[in-house]
Amino acid sequence: MLKALKKIFGKGDAAPQAVAPAASVTPPAPAPAPASEARPATKPAAQRANPTPKAEQPAAVTPVADNPARDKPRRERKPKPQASLWKPEDFVVEPQEGKTRFHDFKLSNELMHAIHDLGFPYCTPIQAQVLGFTLRGQDAIGRAQTGTGKTAAFLISIISQLQQTPPPKERYMGEPRALIIAPTRELVVQIAKDAAALTKYTGLNVMSFVGGMDFDKQLKALEARHCDILVATPGRLLDFNQRGEVHLDMVEVMVLDEADRMLDMGFIPQVRQIIRQTPPKSERQTLLFSATFTEDVMNLAKQWTTNPAIVEIEPENVASETVEQHVYAVAGSDKYKLLYNLVTQNKWERVMVFANRKDEVRRIEEKLVRDGINAAQLSGDVPQHKRIRTLENFREGRITVLVATDVAGRGIHIDGISHVINFTLPEDPDDYVHRIGRTGRAGADGVSISFAGEDDSYQLPAIEELLGRKIKCEMPPDELLKPVPRKHH
Repeated sequence: MLKALKKIFGKGDAAPQAVAPAASVTPPAPAPAPASEARPATKPAAQRANPTPKAEQPAAVTPVADNPARDKPRRERKPKPQASLWKPEDFVVEPQEGKTRFHDFKLSNELMHAIHDLGFPYCTPIQAQVLGFTLRGQDAIGRAQTGTGKTAAFLISIISQLQQTPPPKERYMGEPRALIIAPTRELVVQIAKDAAALTKYTGLNVMSFVGGMDFDKQLKALEARHCDILVATPGRLLDFNQRGEVHLDMVEVMVLDEADRMLDMGFIPQVRQIIRQTPPKSERQTLLFSATFTEDVMNLAKQWTTNPAIVEIEPENVASETVEQHVYAVAGSDKYKLLYNLVTQNKWERVMVFANRKDEVRRIEEKLVRDGINAAQLSGDVPQHKRIRTLENFREGRITVLVATDVAGRGIHIDGISHVINFTLPEDPDDYVHRIGRTGRAGADGVSISFAGEDDSYQLPAIEELLGRKIKCEMPPDELLKPVPRKHH
């Protein structure tokens, strides 16, 4: 794989194997583009009559002070006085062979304080490798699935960059300095939540834009204070950009998360439009993450990055050790009986069921509801407002079984999912890792059960090869194949 990558990118990619490389590579020092370069002078003047005039923004990284009246209720400001009481010596992490500490990177006290609060003593493999490059200002592309710690890797890099480079003296409200683009609302919300936790002692402002939510409410948040880190889905970001509410010519760091999913979901034309609004790739730092390095993904990386470090985390390090994996060999006609009996006989309370196609998802959900189980579905056909309500009901325990496609289920972060059922085995083995990653989160135990029928059991060897181990295939006991009792109406 690396040989193929090096052919695409040339010899500059030889270094990525080091965990925390010495500072022998001169960082390209991402520089913000001048405010006047990429934007017509008349456009923001008309659009920005209400926000704070440019001259009022101080040079220090404390943009929250621009509008005290509006900022007063913001909770993020409360911990700031405590930052001076906290010292790095309060965060003792002993060196351990084969592990990289966050102490091993020269991070600010404010950032280390937040990392300490989150209880992260050692870097995950992707954090150790990515930060070794990105903290020097180098572009990077990373192959990593959900659950590897990649979000913290790029957030720590962004925060360090913004802390080291004070904001321009002249700056409008809708001019983020860092931009993170992700394919789904759930992923955007999760990234923004993680960013808020990591920036809480820094004075940096995090905002998120997603479709299906109140546009005016998001606009008011944008107009209330300067935006340092913006996390957004492509469609909603373009809405703001095309209305002249957001300008991207000040972006110093850009992150494209789950690039393979953005390809699958048809977002790349929108992403191209967005990237054209940012400074040239030689003047910004670009980080791209993907679960797979397909030819299409690598072509995008080549277009959007400059001499990137290439970091790959092997999938066997990704499938959570806390997830117990089972495979039942079952005829396609018996799969629904098996699902129904597993849920009802075991009295499971929070289960995710995955199927490959939208029509399968709909049929499974309709049967479960018909048979008295609180179930709901998530697919590309479900409107955004209903999707949000469904996830909230699932999180609160009002829904027992959530049936989803891979695209719709990607990026769902809900604690307490006890079981993941693969009603059909995924066509892409990487999706198997993503699916079972919905359970066993945050060190909790979880169980995944895959139904291998005559139509999909041929996928199993590829999944086992990806995992680097065999999964025992069992016949379900007879009591799990009992006919489903029909409800009398």
